[in-house]
Amino acid sequence: MNKEVVVLSGAGSIGLAIARRIGTAKHIVLADYDKNNLQNAQTVLKQAGFEVSSMQFDLSRRQSVQDLVQYSQTKGDVKYVINAAGVSPSQASVEKILSVDMYGTAVFMEEFGKIISEGGSCVIISSQSGHRLGTLTQQESDLLATTDPESLINLPFVKNITDTLKAYQYSKRCNVLKVMFEANRWAKRRATINSVSPGIIITPLAADELKGPRGEGYRKMLQASPAMRAGTPDEVGDLAQFLMSEKGKFITGADILIDGGTTASYFYGDLQYLKQTH
Repeated sequence: MNKEVVVLSGAGSIGLAIARRIGTAKHIVLADYDKNNLQNAQTVLKQAGFEVSSMQFDLSRRQSVQDLVQYSQTKGDVKYVINAAGVSPSQASVEKILSVDMYGTAVFMEEFGKIISEGGSCVIISSQSGHRLGTLTQQESDLLATTDPESLINLPFVKNITDTLKAYQYSKRCNVLKVMFEANRWAKRRATINSVSPGIIITPLAADELKGPRGEGYRKMLQASPAMRAGTPDEVGDLAQFLMSEKGKFITGADILIDGGTTASYFYGDLQYLKQTH
């Protein structure tokens, strides 16, 4: 009997929190663009008793994603898939954000959906930021959901984006819509796929944002949110574990906000002032 495989794209704090919760007695395949990050994460998991292998890859290249799929299959039955890879508005250009967070994530869902084991599950880490994009037309939403990945970035309302925050927000909204679209494909393999949209979670990426050009705004956002604090990777890990367990089998094609109420406050609470600046 083949060992069940957990694939984690993006070996950061959130992805590792999920992998630790579902990876016991399974083989974990780690994939990341940063070789040092990859090696460090592999060492930490191995020292904690997990069976781990790793592969450096580039989410923005379809061939690299396909290579990851093939490599993962050599380790056993690919049953659980997590995409936590991505770049943020303070880290990258518009082009890079769209190629990784929008195009790459769409390719990831598509390629792993072709081989996911029966009864498998996937969680895509999106962001609360996608919920603050505002209302799209039905046609725009449908195009983000159904357009093949190679054509996504050339959609008229996407290719004209010049602001990194907008690029990020469109990418994360696209993630959520693609999950809805892919859920119907994944269902043919009796597999589920969902997205999780975290708010500010204390990770190295979040630390960059809190110290970056939008840092003051993010700190105010935390203070004025209903929870009045940032979240932790473990809280996201607990949610993802539920979605990927037998208890979450009736949930697919869904997006779940885990943001301490920040989005609710943005639309109807003390954070409404941000609408004027975002």
